[in-house]
Amino acid sequence: MNCRRYGRKPTLVLWLLVAIADLVFLTIAAGALVMIAIVALLALVVGGVFAARLLAKPAQAPEAVVVRRRA
Repeated sequence: MNCRRYGRKPTLVLWLLVAIADLVFLTIAAGALVMIAIVALLALVVGGVFAARLLAKPAQAPEAVVVRRRA
């Protein structure tokens, strides 16, 4: 059977364009100030999650440097 595979790059780009168009329509409907506030809030949440993950990692001990002499 000749079936088209899911997840190809053109398909993903098409869905990305649809998502961007949806954001534009939402911005027009809700207002620019509301959308800027939502984007700023999302950026703060993502930054907080990233910082929490970064701080939650255990500190790794520095690896010992091995110096080898050439024969």
